[in-house]
Amino acid sequence: MRLRSATRADVGAVCALEVRLFGADAWSATAVREELTSPRRFAVVACDPYVVGYAVTLTASDVVDLQRIAVHPDHRRSGVAHQLLARVVEEARADRMLLEVSAANEGALAFYAAEGFTAIDSRRRYYRDGADALVLQRLLGPAANERMTV
Repeated sequence: MRLRSATRADVGAVCALEVRLFGADAWSATAVREELTSPRRFAVVACDPYVVGYAVTLTASDVVDLQRIAVHPDHRRSGVAHQLLARVVEEARADRMLLEVSAANEGALAFYAAEGFTAIDSRRRYYRDGADALVLQRLLGPAANERMTV
């Protein structure tokens, strides 16, 4: 598996994964292009040899938001998501990472808990299907080190 920074050339492959994985909630081609190439964003793709996963973050001041992390179903449970997350955390220049995840998505919740995320808030009926979202946080850099020594 090879990880590399996403480029404009990856828009088509990421759009195809978006539709397959998120259906009606998939990002449009315009949104994908913006997420992969706009300032304050970092996007990485996993290739084997084609794009099989991606992660996108948006940095604002001391917070980095995990906008999306997604892996093709044929490549799940093979460590791709862990690699993608590790890469965006490595690139993060922030004190903490935030994300929203469906409270009903047990697999994602287990993944994020294993990666050191904790719930800090919730958003009622956040998703199109009416599911609540949990807001998760992971401390990064010096903030994470301080918490570990307290």
